[in-house]
Amino acid sequence: MVVGDFPIETDTIVIGAGPGGYVAAIRAAQLGQKVTIVEKATLGGVCLNVGCIPSKALISASQRYESALNSADFGITTEKVSVDFSKVQAWKAGVVKKLTGGVEGLLKGNKVDIVQGEAYFVDENHLKVMDENSSQTYTFKHAIIATGSRPIELPSFKYSKRVLDSTGALNLEEIPGKLVVIGGGYVGTELGTAYANLGSEVTILEGTDDILGGFEKQMTALVKKNLKKKNTEIVTNAMAKGVEETESGVKVTYEAKGEEKTVEADYVLVTVGRKPNTDELGLEQVGIKMTDRGVIEVDAQCRTNVNNIFAIGDIVPGPPLAHKASYEGKIAAEVISGQTSEVDYLGIPAVVFSEPELATVGYTEKQAKDEGLDISASKFPFAANGRALALNNTDGFVKLITRKEDGLVVGAQIAGASASDMISELGLAIEAGMTVEDIAMTIHAHPTLGEITMEAAEVALGTPIHIM
Repeated sequence: MVVGDFPIETDTIVIGAGPGGYVAAIRAAQLGQKVTIVEKATLGGVCLNVGCIPSKALISASQRYESALNSADFGITTEKVSVDFSKVQAWKAGVVKKLTGGVEGLLKGNKVDIVQGEAYFVDENHLKVMDENSSQTYTFKHAIIATGSRPIELPSFKYSKRVLDSTGALNLEEIPGKLVVIGGGYVGTELGTAYANLGSEVTILEGTDDILGGFEKQMTALVKKNLKKKNTEIVTNAMAKGVEETESGVKVTYEAKGEEKTVEADYVLVTVGRKPNTDELGLEQVGIKMTDRGVIEVDAQCRTNVNNIFAIGDIVPGPPLAHKASYEGKIAAEVISGQTSEVDYLGIPAVVFSEPELATVGYTEKQAKDEGLDISASKFPFAANGRALALNNTDGFVKLITRKEDGLVVGAQIAGASASDMISELGLAIEAGMTVEDIAMTIHAHPTLGEITMEAAEVALGTPIHIM
């Protein structure tokens, strides 16, 4: 330790103030710990600042515009619909500012000390926090690492003015006339859809045989059908080779079906995955075990191989989901406080804000069968629901995966309007050990999209009312 650098003592120090870190800090403080949180950038992390929240704001704005142009079925037509993109961006920034300001208020309200700077482990009970001007040592009993992840940069697609990561795509000053998206996962599909709604001609290059690889093909087929209506081309089994950049645009070279092709655009968005932020923390100083990918190995209580140091979120195994990070943050804080909590991932949902929205929780049909479960799959379509018809939004279905012997709900998939909101009921059903009879006997308000879940449960019981 530097002479004169007197250590500041704290019970628990949290590194990273994203949706995992700030939640962990607040829960630990609620449980009586003295907590310090360290953030090198902005409170709220990637999710609140340049990820989940601003992307959904942009998607929402794009849907308003698309709806204004295409409401003739309702007897509503409009003239001279236009987009002031600077106002869209200002509105998006306002949403972000409210939420990040709220995080700061919550941390302070729970008496969490907020420290700005970069953290570096000295040993298993000390770390340094450094900024441009100073260095301060902290002594801790426990640490929670919640440093998140960053976009993977392809060697042949270095980020620049015209070669964008998700942050760059969210902060464009103009709506691209043409946009190439490399990677048809969550981020690529969501942002590609948003700009397609705003009038961009979009090309999605996906390296595998389908976009949105984590979802069943009967779900992704609906998204692809919708994207094609929006003047979006999807090229699967495509290998991006390189990019030529000019002052006014890009020319992307890719290979598909054994042929080399090019596509020109104003910008290219690269969304091929994320890399854990574990490389500049001094983890080697304390001997924390990691995989070859830089992911930290943890047990069911989010504890690393170093007994008093925990890790959560994108830097541990599992999908990079904000709500997974928040869940793990609560578990880690509770374990540090002496509770017997541990993670159970079966009830964690995954959602993509495509059109239609897709959501899944628990087992898919294939996963359940691979686990040796004797299951039934029961579907009910949005097209047979009154609320969906009134919304003129009838694409999709709810599918329940249930155990044959007792009707226990072990999984669910939803494709359709508001799937992101509807999936929570089925997550609760799985978490609470409910059966399809429990769901079918729950009175759902009419007319609502939630009734589709009830009807799917009735299909599982063999007693559907509104389909044959």
